[in-house]
Amino acid sequence: MSTSETSRFVRLRVELVVEVDDVDALTKAALQRIAADTEMPADERVHAEDTVTEDTAEALAYLVDPFDLVGEVPGTELAQASWSSEEIDYDPDSPDWDLDEDDEADGDEVVGERVDG
Repeated sequence: MSTSETSRFVRLRVELVVEVDDVDALTKAALQRIAADTEMPADERVHAEDTVTEDTAEALAYLVDPFDLVGEVPGTELAQASWSSEEIDYDPDSPDWDLDEDDEADGDEVVGERVDG
C-alpha cells in the first residue's frame, strides 16, 4: 500500500499496571474531580461519588483521561477512546505478566516498554 492509500488511523494499545500506595489520596482526588465537574447532573454525581469511594480501580479510572496520553502529540487528534480498570493480583516476577508476550504472538513490533521498580 502506498502512503496515500494507508489509513490515517492508528490503534494505540497501552496496558498499565499501577500500584496504589495511598488509597485515601486517590479517592480524595477522584472526589475532587467529581466536585469540580459543574456540568455533571446531581444523580450522576451521587453515583460517581459512591462508585469511586467503594472501588479503588474506579477512582483511578475516573482520574485517567486517554486524551492526556496523546493530547499534546503533534499532528494527532484522538478519534475514539475506551478504557477500563480492575483490581488485580500482580506478581512482576511471574511470566504471566510478560508485556511482550501478546505483541510477539500477534507479530506486532514492540516500540517501547518502560518498567519502573
